[in-house]
Amino acid sequence: MQGLNLSLSGHPQGLEQFQQLQAQLRDRWQSIEQQDQGDWDILVVPSLSLDQRELQKITGVHYYEERLLFSLIRLRNPRTRLIYITSQPIHPSVIDYYLQLLPGVPFSHARERLLLLCTYDTSFKSLSQKILERPRLVNRLRRAIRSDRAYMTCFNSTFHERELALQLGIPLLAVDPDLLYWGTKSGSRQIFAEAGVPHPDGSELVWNPDDLAAVASDLWERQPALTRMVVKLNEGFSGGGNALLDLRSLQHVAPGVGSAQARTAAIRERFDSLGFQCDTETWLNFSSRIAELGAIVEAFVEGEEKRSPSVQGRITPTGAVEILSTHDQILGGPDGQVFLGCRFPADDAYRLKLQEYGLRVGENLAAKGALERFSLDFVAVRQPDQSWDLQAIEINLRKGGTTHPFMTLKLLTYGTYDLDSGLFYNQQGCPKYYIATDNLHKPDYTGLIPSDLMDIIAQHHLHFNSTTETGTVFHLIGCLSEFGKLGLTSIGNSPQEAQAIYDRVIQALDEETHSPPAEFSPPPSFRNTWNGRS
Repeated sequence: MQGLNLSLSGHPQGLEQFQQLQAQLRDRWQSIEQQDQGDWDILVVPSLSLDQRELQKITGVHYYEERLLFSLIRLRNPRTRLIYITSQPIHPSVIDYYLQLLPGVPFSHARERLLLLCTYDTSFKSLSQKILERPRLVNRLRRAIRSDRAYMTCFNSTFHERELALQLGIPLLAVDPDLLYWGTKSGSRQIFAEAGVPHPDGSELVWNPDDLAAVASDLWERQPALTRMVVKLNEGFSGGGNALLDLRSLQHVAPGVGSAQARTAAIRERFDSLGFQCDTETWLNFSSRIAELGAIVEAFVEGEEKRSPSVQGRITPTGAVEILSTHDQILGGPDGQVFLGCRFPADDAYRLKLQEYGLRVGENLAAKGALERFSLDFVAVRQPDQSWDLQAIEINLRKGGTTHPFMTLKLLTYGTYDLDSGLFYNQQGCPKYYIATDNLHKPDYTGLIPSDLMDIIAQHHLHFNSTTETGTVFHLIGCLSEFGKLGLTSIGNSPQEAQAIYDRVIQALDEETHSPPAEFSPPPSFRNTWNGRS
């Protein structure tokens, strides 16, 4: 790759330079937080710097770079300049849609302070890598940014994002890639143990199938009542990298019946028929990645009624830990592991407990030097006394599917999150609720171009109303025409109103496309879930 040098960020001098840049965030943080007064250049790099083989399994994943377009709402500050870079061009109607959301700011004024750039490269590489492979584009970014009044934000941070920040000479508002271990499956388990957060019994990290079978046998020995385990690659997202090991056909080697040697051998043989979330996944492919990523096994959390709540927080450059939100995640797919959407806030039966656990983990992460967004996923099981048992599953050190709906609400309403209640209140003291999805997906929606969606929004009065602060904000709009897939956040003054607003969107889209009922329709109770997703 001509002109690309990724060795700098791993060199001691490069690491020292990066730390110096990050120190600028601490010095500038108070001004950065004054979102409506500060004078800043914000570089948004919505790169999904994740396993590209897993990303290819997500329908329309190229358009997921549009999920951070809520950042355009920051242009409500008349002194903010924003640079948004993508792999492929964004339809002008999509940009217009977001800028029209800005209250009290002339459209033309906001548009003049927005610079859109593109690599014109839809290959399966991370966006950050594509940028680094284009030195002239990096130079253009360098010329466009006031380095003494700028910072970079991204979806997730890897050495590519760190290298880009170094080449541009601006701080990165994200976790240092050297700390990403704490967001892996094994790293998460270590932090849960250190922070005293309940989590399922599981194994240490191993690097080959034989050792994986051995630690699975040990786990079964410790937990003889187990009927299922989850096998997890150490790195994964959206339920990818997880497989279900059913022990019920192995009772002839169960603890107290068969020997440890026989049990390990039987489990090793059973790996060939693991249950995978993706129909195209095979043990051959899965096992080949164990040597690369490592793997663990974990006790499957059983229960008649299960939910998948989460808590989101952030660590500021000054080291403060803040809880941002809680959600009940809505999962689907063959085995209930695919993230479809979320409800805000999480159920009041466990909302405050989620916050408590989130603070414990956040403080542990802060002590290790982590920065910016983190989230915890849980499995909640209803107990006979109607209480809920919470088991932490994993930590995500990045933005996620719950980030953009909450930030959209926050930036549009100027509201605040109340720790005492776990509710979000607008400036008039009214609590706000929403239901959001990344995965409103129907073949009959295919062919709707962005301007068609705008027509439907206008005709059916679906647009977000800045006076009542209710309505729907759409995202993944570029994905609609090619894949029939759309994202949205429906905001109401009660959970029932949010659901009704969401239902009106579905009804309108179905009427306009003559479609049968939509695939994504969150049920009253939440689907059973496996251990883990993000």
